Amino acid sequence: MEMIGRNKVPRRGDRLRIGSVPMAGGALPALGIEAAFATVVADVQQKPEDVFGSPRRIIRGPLMHRTGRSYHLPTGGAIYFDTGVMEIATPMIEIARGCGARGTRSLWESLAFLRHELDAWEEANDRTVRLVGFSSHYNVSFELPESERQKGRTVEALAYLLTYVLAAPVMLLAANRRSTGIGVRPRGNRIEITADFTPDAALMAATATLIVGIVRQVMQWPSYGLEQLALHDIPVVRGFFPVPHSSRKGWVAKHSSYPLNPFTANVDGDRFVLRTGAHASLRDMAGRTTRHFWDSIRALGDPMSLQLIAAVMRGRAPSLLELDDRPAAYDDVGRLCTWNDLFPITLLPRSRYERVLGHAIAGRRVRFAGSWHRPVGMRGWTHVVFKREQDGARRVRSLDAMLVHLDAWDRTADRRVTDRRLAKLTRAQERRAVERRAEIEDSLERRRSADASDAVQKPSAPMSALVNAARAAGTDTPVMTSAKRMSGAKKSVATTSVEIRSASKAPAAKKSVVQKSPVAKTRAARATASKAPAAKKSVVKKTPAAKKSARKTRAAEKSVAKTSAAKKSATNTSAASQASTKKSATAKRTGARPEPNGVTPDSA
Repeated sequence: MEMIGRNKVPRRGDRLRIGSVPMAGGALPALGIEAAFATVVADVQQKPEDVFGSPRRIIRGPLMHRTGRSYHLPTGGAIYFDTGVMEIATPMIEIARGCGARGTRSLWESLAFLRHELDAWEEANDRTVRLVGFSSHYNVSFELPESERQKGRTVEALAYLLTYVLAAPVMLLAANRRSTGIGVRPRGNRIEITADFTPDAALMAATATLIVGIVRQVMQWPSYGLEQLALHDIPVVRGFFPVPHSSRKGWVAKHSSYPLNPFTANVDGDRFVLRTGAHASLRDMAGRTTRHFWDSIRALGDPMSLQLIAAVMRGRAPSLLELDDRPAAYDDVGRLCTWNDLFPITLLPRSRYERVLGHAIAGRRVRFAGSWHRPVGMRGWTHVVFKREQDGARRVRSLDAMLVHLDAWDRTADRRVTDRRLAKLTRAQERRAVERRAEIEDSLERRRSADASDAVQKPSAPMSALVNAARAAGTDTPVMTSAKRMSGAKKSVATTSVEIRSASKAPAAKKSVVQKSPVAKTRAARATASKAPAAKKSVVKKTPAAKKSARKTRAAEKSVAKTSAAKKSATNTSAASQASTKKSATAKRTGARPEPNGVTPDSA
């Protein structure tokens, strides 16, 4: 699982629940259900691959490829043809409370969708198609660490042990009078329990709940040897030994493995001799096994399934083995037995894996690793193939890696209606739509720039009040005076400051005007006009102490000015006296008589 950047925190409802321990590879333990059907076309049983060729010939809408010859249905399940039968499989559903009911609901929703498509095929080809129930497969993940498997706790040993444990209770819940056995097969990272197809959704949910509860608890036993049966008081018929499975590796509790056929025997009347020497009926053995694992079953079961399991084990609800023959609903699944929405979404929400896979199959885009990605395919049950919208690069992510994005993915599916609409457009139409959005955004940007430039050209509120006050008093502001003088000459030759007597009378500009040269005033006015309009400054009233301090400051300035003038006058007087003395000395040498004020006749 590759994670780029900062991981998102899943919301409270998506966090791990008690008992949902991650597997050794980081994935959550999961459940999956499969159902196989024989196809009867025009009242003749035929292989589906010979009649249809591919599931694409049945399903009218687009299908997402899964692997090999299997395809995902819009409901989240998968459909494929396998050795002469048509199979439907549910997506992975993490093991938690109600997982058996969720798996059953997913299977029957896919079955209803398939039946609807087959009805359309019948009308188009003028031929009838019936689905005959064949088998059901309940898959439970096996997640022991490799170190524990080396101690003899392998998936093969677990499958052989479960054949003894599961036989009686699964027979009572899922088998019928024509059944031949209950099988257990090791499948690497999972355990697969096989039984006849159950044409009743409630009984199938009860069977799935019982199986996952028992398998999860037996998986925690310290050893997978047969000695554990006696230690846990599991009833076993004397002389019973499982036989090898006919299709794949595994074992089957077949009717021939018992001294008396349990599928045709009376579930309450006929007695089997146990290894302990006691006698028990099939219902007694199934009830004892169920009670031993009841805590684990109850922790993972929904209320309806738990009530049905208890009722069948105690005889308050009938078992299919109590009927005279197999129900007729087996011969036309989807018509004679239908999905009645026993587990509505409001009472039993979708699992996290179901939601992730549903978004992927629907092609809803999601953002991760800093880019938007759109799902384009699947790799098996556990990985989704994404196409990055930025450059078309493909990335593969596991369902567990996408759980952290599930909350955002749900919001995308609920709110991004435009994305679902654009997904139906062609590539050229989508490109034109993007270009139109870019043009609109560019126009809005230019309009905002124009509005900003107009706002800058408007005078500030204090300057506007100053101009109005000057015009009312019949005088010119510094800006107006500078403008008049600059219009008549290129250079400013005047340096005399202009005092605006009426500026102090303006209500919006009570601040004293500082005397500046016209050039400086013009520059200040331009700098003020280039700025955004400023708000009026608040007028701060001076306190008596501040006024007194200002008067002292002005008096000191006047005193300094007087002292400077006196020094200048004294300097001038001294210079004049020195010049007079010098001229007198010159007159004595030349014999000239000095005149008053230092002026000689020659100079006159």
